[in-house]
Amino acid sequence: MNTNRQILLINRPKGMPSQENFKLISSQIPEINDGEVLIQTIYLSVDPYMRGRMRGIKTYTNPYELNEVLTGGVVGEIIESKNDWFSPGDIIEGRLDWADYSVSDGNGIRKVNPTIAPITTALGVVGMPGLTAYFGLLDIGKPKEGETIVVSGAAGAVGTVVGQIAKLKGCRVVGIAGSQEKRDYLEKELGFDVTINYKEENMLQTLRKKCPDGIDVYFDNVGGEVSDAVMHLINFQARIIVCGQISEYNKEQPQYGPRVQRFMLNSSALMKAFIVGDYADRFQEGYNQLGKWVQEGKLKYRENIVEGLENTPRAFMGLFMGENIGKQLVRVLTES
Repeated sequence: MNTNRQILLINRPKGMPSQENFKLISSQIPEINDGEVLIQTIYLSVDPYMRGRMRGIKTYTNPYELNEVLTGGVVGEIIESKNDWFSPGDIIEGRLDWADYSVSDGNGIRKVNPTIAPITTALGVVGMPGLTAYFGLLDIGKPKEGETIVVSGAAGAVGTVVGQIAKLKGCRVVGIAGSQEKRDYLEKELGFDVTINYKEENMLQTLRKKCPDGIDVYFDNVGGEVSDAVMHLINFQARIIVCGQISEYNKEQPQYGPRVQRFMLNSSALMKAFIVGDYADRFQEGYNQLGKWVQEGKLKYRENIVEGLENTPRAFMGLFMGENIGKQLVRVLTES
């Protein structure tokens, strides 16, 4: 390949993102300077948090700029190096361009050992989603054996890991998802105790039936009406982990539900939002433990892989249409 294809954000989405928000361009493959490496992309990650960065509003991170290359999680191979820490042939993971090639000075990328697990897991179960599940559940949720844990967005990249870790800790796990296929996967393959289809069932009534002893820990990936229903059933000193609000990301105006303060006060509960970057100094701990569980067969995973860099916007939009079970990835280059 003699050119470097790149995907730009050319206008800010209004509601659901569309192909018109993105543009595929071609440029020359970049040259590297001393201390830099040239990376050829093998897999790209698309993740819900990216939608917030497309709004043009600074939050915990800077927004994407218009007419610039989008960035996200990438697994790639170093094909040229002028950096003493990296050599051609190294497989790395980091925040890089939606492109065939990226340049890095070595900061923010890490080597991936392909002999431990498939390299795709560095973007999923042993990557950012896995770390999010690991630290959110164990550090904030502090699950105890016998407790009931409810996970919304349970069939996604984070939710699938949360539920499995909760089972490893001896908890009863209730997963909320949006199709029978997802429910079957959660129960039959991942060992969730109970699942709920939020599209077909009355959430509050069904939660009352399936959580007869209330809810001790809620891992919230979704927000909206699902979370409104959960709040009615939280137990004394429950822990509520606010990880994502995917039901709200494409809405131009926020929707307001019940005020949660009375539920929190009556139950002496803890509600804490977090981002995985809060735990950056402990990432290696997370990588080690998640990798060990994968090797031992204690953590299972599924990936939905879309082929071709040009289809990255479609893969991203698929996140908001419930297209994926587990991690949503784009294969840019076939592994050698």
